[in-house]
Amino acid sequence: MKDLEYIEFGKIVNTHALRGEIKVYSYTDNEENILNLKKVYIDSCEFIVQGSRYLKGMFTFKLKGVDDINTAEKLVGKMIYREVTKAELNSETEFFVRDLKGLDVYDETNTLIGVLEDVFNTGANDVYQIKCVDSKTIYLPAIQQVIKSIDIKNRKMVVHIMEGLL
Repeated sequence: MKDLEYIEFGKIVNTHALRGEIKVYSYTDNEENILNLKKVYIDSCEFIVQGSRYLKGMFTFKLKGVDDINTAEKLVGKMIYREVTKAELNSETEFFVRDLKGLDVYDETNTLIGVLEDVFNTGANDVYQIKCVDSKTIYLPAIQQVIKSIDIKNRKMVVHIMEGLL
């Protein structure tokens, strides 16, 4: 049995045509993997992919059971997930959001800054929401210049606070 996980790969942003197709803004640049999906998950429900294509910078999906625009409109705004095996992830640079949430965040002098509360995707990069020890919330871009190390096992992230981020 595969060690399966579910990973968010995009957001349903609109409908397409009248036969229930949905348009998905994808967070991934791996077009081939997305176009070859056989199943996707929305609100923990499995949907069989009957067709997909890349159109004007977005993916368009035809899902079994979503046969008209009214049904498709109910999915707009929802996140869409796919199955992924842990082996598919680069364990050095790719993490599940749920594994990141709750990490203690330290600066390069090993001073506790706070706890990672949430992760947002902005299109260009992820942004980490940190609840500081002084109860402030800060947002750090998930880029190499800021995120220095992530240690899931020890629940620790080390960051470089660039001037102007705090």
